[in-house]
Amino acid sequence: MVRWTWGRRAVCAAIAATGLSAVPIPAAAELPAPPGLDITSVLVHPDLPGVYGPDTAVVVLGYGLTPEGTMRDELVRRLQAGLAQSAFAPWSPIIVTGGNPQAGLSEADAMADWLVTAGVDPARIVRESQAESTVANARNTAAILSDRGLGSVVLVTSEDHIDRARRAFADAGVQVVGDLTPDRAQWSAIPLRIDSFGPRPL
Repeated sequence: MVRWTWGRRAVCAAIAATGLSAVPIPAAAELPAPPGLDITSVLVHPDLPGVYGPDTAVVVLGYGLTPEGTMRDELVRRLQAGLAQSAFAPWSPIIVTGGNPQAGLSEADAMADWLVTAGVDPARIVRESQAESTVANARNTAAILSDRGLGSVVLVTSEDHIDRARRAFADAGVQVVGDLTPDRAQWSAIPLRIDSFGPRPL
């Protein structure tokens, strides 16, 4: 597993805070901090997304679609948090998991479409569109990890769901190395809010 230094984490925090996500990331000496960004506060802030390597997947859990097949606000908030996390870990694949189709569209397909609209490379997104419960999210994701040789995940879901999700993924044998929820993705330490991530509503 790739190990990351706090220096590298600070660089990635600066990149995410300024809206940049180019890979490879320049050396810290080549990337000045944006004006007004206190790197010290970034380093010690407990709710920052983590920086992970390509063997760790960002997993965004689904939420029920409307009968018309559109996403509810809570699912959009999960995706915004997932997009923020993915900016801090540009090497990580993104797994969107959720079945329960409405109007012929699964949660995973709706989530993947939103991420592509937000500018994520479709090749980075893995769709898991069969799960109909949190337990199934975990089991199906475990199979994807095994097939792709991935070692761990960062979970992204709602604050009132994260504990249950962590238990389900642990029971499925998945190593959860971090998590992020929309409520914890609001940072006063840096000029970044999750509602700045993703496509603007029409």
